[in-house]
Amino acid sequence: MRISVQEAAFDLGAEAQAFASGHTDMGAIVTFTGVVRDLLGDSLDRMVIEHYPGMTEKALTKIATEAQARWHLGDVLVIHRYGDLRPGEMIMMVATAAPHRKDAFEAAEYLMDYLKSRAPFWKQEFTADGAEWVAAKDADEDALDRW
Repeated sequence: MRISVQEAAFDLGAEAQAFASGHTDMGAIVTFTGVVRDLLGDSLDRMVIEHYPGMTEKALTKIATEAQARWHLGDVLVIHRYGDLRPGEMIMMVATAAPHRKDAFEAAEYLMDYLKSRAPFWKQEFTADGAEWVAAKDADEDALDRW
């Protein structure tokens, strides 16, 4: 398991290849990458993501450990960025390895739902009109409730 909370951009291809290599006993590798999107139509200048170092890594490690206990996984990777991010930049990556695809897909989805709704990150969007904190969405909570 690897958890990384980092300011620097990551190389998706290199991370996916490194994660997949050496898992000869795993039949499924699932990856997901979250990207900053401009829902406002070309008016989002940037998103700033904040976190508490130490607390955030501990929370992500806990949820990844829970995923490993719940599904038959060989490995888990979670990368989440913080700092100033522009539309089109990658925010996060989740990867899971399992002997069978069902476990890999479900565990990845569980991790993504947790990251979206409960992970200790705070997001602020900056537009020409000013800054606004991103509020939690009921749909994100509903997605996590199914687990």
